[in-house]
Amino acid sequence: MGDFEAIYVQHFDGVYKYVFSLCRNETVAEEITQETFYRAMEHIDKFEGKCKLYVWLCQIAKNTFLTYAKKQKRHVSETDIDLSQQIEARFENEILDKETVWKLHKLLHELSEPYKEVFSLRVFGELPFSQIGELFGKSDSWARLIFYRAKKELRRDLDENIV
Repeated sequence: MGDFEAIYVQHFDGVYKYVFSLCRNETVAEEITQETFYRAMEHIDKFEGKCKLYVWLCQIAKNTFLTYAKKQKRHVSETDIDLSQQIEARFENEILDKETVWKLHKLLHELSEPYKEVFSLRVFGELPFSQIGELFGKSDSWARLIFYRAKKELRRDLDENIV
């Protein structure tokens, strides 16, 4: 996993700028970039090395953005709700349910470090990624990656426990 973190740190800014050039929305660009790295991590074994890694990541980002854009055209009429707001609104609505809150706290308690601490600092401490990275002696990109992984794991575990 250490190798992938290096890839993330090295290429996050470039991929983010590429996605931002497609959507012109910082929040959407960050969410799509995060999803891009998540997909790349899941399918890194399919990277054949026929092109530069950065090009491969941008292709994943482009496909992720196109999927997002198609869903927006289908599901959003005149209201421009970005991807992040949709995800956070769903997450917050579930948190309002006391049973779900209890399950979330149990899952957070079981989360390994540094995921647990980074998630808590970001959500409960409302710290920016730059300060979280600084606390760990790492970059803000590293903090973003760890937070994203924690959020994905909690989301998956919460979905499994609700069903």
